[in-house]
Amino acid sequence: MAGSWLPRCLLLLLLLGVSHGAWNMRQIRHTLHRQRQLDSFKSFYIRLAFPKGASGYTEPIEGHYTQPLDHFNRRNNATYRQRYWINEEYWQRPDGPVFLYIGGEGSLSEFSVLSGEHVDLAQKHRALLVSLEHRYYGASINQDGLTLSEIRFLSSQQALADLASFHLFISQKYNLSPRNTWICYGGSYPGSLSAWFRLKFPHLVYGAIASSAPVRAKLDFTDYNKVVAKSLSDEAIGGSAKCLDLVKEGFRAVDALLHSGNTSELEKDFSSCDALSGPDDSAEFVGNLADIFMGAVQYNGEIRGNNVRRLCQIMTTESPQSAYEGLRKVNQGYMESMGLQCVQNSYEKSVADLNSTKINPVGVGERQWYYQTCTEFGYYQTCEDALCPFSPLITLNSQLALCTRVFQITMESVQQSVEFTNEFYGADHPKSSRIIFVNGNVDPWHALSVLKNESRSEIAIFINGTAHCANMNPSSPDDPPSLKKAREDIAVQVTSWLKSAEKEVEAPAP
Repeated sequence: MAGSWLPRCLLLLLLLGVSHGAWNMRQIRHTLHRQRQLDSFKSFYIRLAFPKGASGYTEPIEGHYTQPLDHFNRRNNATYRQRYWINEEYWQRPDGPVFLYIGGEGSLSEFSVLSGEHVDLAQKHRALLVSLEHRYYGASINQDGLTLSEIRFLSSQQALADLASFHLFISQKYNLSPRNTWICYGGSYPGSLSAWFRLKFPHLVYGAIASSAPVRAKLDFTDYNKVVAKSLSDEAIGGSAKCLDLVKEGFRAVDALLHSGNTSELEKDFSSCDALSGPDDSAEFVGNLADIFMGAVQYNGEIRGNNVRRLCQIMTTESPQSAYEGLRKVNQGYMESMGLQCVQNSYEKSVADLNSTKINPVGVGERQWYYQTCTEFGYYQTCEDALCPFSPLITLNSQLALCTRVFQITMESVQQSVEFTNEFYGADHPKSSRIIFVNGNVDPWHALSVLKNESRSEIAIFINGTAHCANMNPSSPDDPPSLKKAREDIAVQVTSWLKSAEKEVEAPAP
């Protein structure tokens, strides 16, 4: 056991390394990715420290499975190596269930089968735990994978085919049978994949947990910032109407300075790394400032020091001289929490970041994810609606322009791709069965998920006071009552599924 600490500690150091990127939301996503890894690390070793948990501990298996690069054209013989993990510690051989954790737009680690709600349930039900890293993210990518010619094989459809192929691989490796019930888990985009895997491959997976799953593609995601505004005024999480009003007032002051051409004051007050040169940099600047609030809402309670309560305290109770000064202090506090000396507001540097084909096996795949927004989902969080609390300079056209600039994809093509995605999967009316959609009312992404029961076996759980993927984390005594209740409901449903599956297998053939 002692010898296994070194590689894990080295992995942790890599995850805690400096993140690079021009957008504040990119900084937030990378920080959250590292923070979740750290929380999983702590949760696992705290549990392992107890004699009962340490008994019989089995190291998870890391492997790479050769997948077709294009599942839909078998004349293309190209392949890539997809990374997976297996945890046999709790499995009751040979008939115990299989719990599949689905990866998404970031790298996975061994903690994908060591910590989390799905691991807690696997321990209860004596399940085999497996996880699969998403193609083109983390280490599951060829060296030329990010070039324009090769990135075209990145899609949710190919990812679902990967899951089906992996299902066969695991079934053969462990000699599984219909008695081994599969249940899949995912949060955010992997939450959508979890629902879609059940929808498209019901013969392979018996049930699915889809947390914070934006199953409805949306080009102009104006509802995102409407939820952000509502959350900033939600007293239950530390917001207030006054806070929201001051945020709006502060952004109006920033817009006035931008329109007057007085960018030097903004550059100084908000610690811009470079001068703001032209309208593209101005849009990048207000987008970065809005990202602080958007990230605080979406990940409320997860990133230490960057949550709704703290930001609203700065805006309302620490007596700034003006709403503008409140924004300045929010930006300063954000920079301190992220260890930043300045904020990168250069549009051209952001374009250069997205154009980079250098592969990073750790963290979030920004180029890959933006490609998927251009070719499948949209999800562009704009501020041209009157209810948006930020700057109207955050436009749909400015974000669509990146699809053309970086990937040579036209705006019309993006719209067509979004429409196809909804036709292919059924949007927020997927008409499937045995899927649990879990959402928090604070999370802006709930606006694109399933919020009410579509059928008796397609269940929606809505958790007051929680943000993005709150139920996916390991359970904690500090969980609010609404989250504890949701966990109990999920656990009851999983137990019911497993009992039903067992009866179906044992039922005599007609």
